[in-house]
Amino acid sequence: MSKDSPKSYASPPCFAHELIQTDDGFGVVDPQAELDTARWRKATRAALIDARLGVSVDERKKLARDIGDMLDQIINPTAGHIISLYWPFRGELDLRGWMARAFARGAKITLPVVVKKHAPLIFREWTPDCEMTRGVWNIPIPATNAEIIPNIVISPLVGFDPQCYRLGYGGGFYDRTLAAMTKKPLIIGVGHPVGALKTIFPQPHDIPMDMIITGVDHVMERPD
Repeated sequence: MSKDSPKSYASPPCFAHELIQTDDGFGVVDPQAELDTARWRKATRAALIDARLGVSVDERKKLARDIGDMLDQIINPTAGHIISLYWPFRGELDLRGWMARAFARGAKITLPVVVKKHAPLIFREWTPDCEMTRGVWNIPIPATNAEIIPNIVISPLVGFDPQCYRLGYGGGFYDRTLAAMTKKPLIIGVGHPVGALKTIFPQPHDIPMDMIITGVDHVMERPD
């Protein structure tokens, strides 16, 4: 470096905290807009969870049956399908009956497991007779350490918008997981119709679902 060369960068090093990595490289984040969105999402998330907890048990069961019927039509689970589902939590739709039927038809079933904060999920294989243990939030998970990668991910929704963006619990686990997968799975969001929003105000790290199902004749596909 010559003595006339500048000795400092054109942008100060602290600018790094204003960048976020995306599929297309780095993008600029507006810190205030990001904070406002986080606050809005927290309040909206709480309201939507309260709303779905207010749905009657009978209505939840019917909706779960309807969504199972739609999944049969869309996926037609057989050998060769490796499907990630979920154990119901805080009013989420209980698809464990469909999960067992998909297994009986030859599909492999996985459940997501939180390893640690700010890290992608891993997936462990589930069978009707597998040993279960308790994971984060006391949710049952397969006790085995064997991991398996799904080619279909069925994700529960707190909220959703017409662009098929998902509002979850705020931990970012599904977004990190999907971003880290080398081969993109089919991503299906399932949830209550009460979760419909005009927008979730998607951020650069948010990954949209391929489709969202909230009941019979309520299938939303991601716009091209």
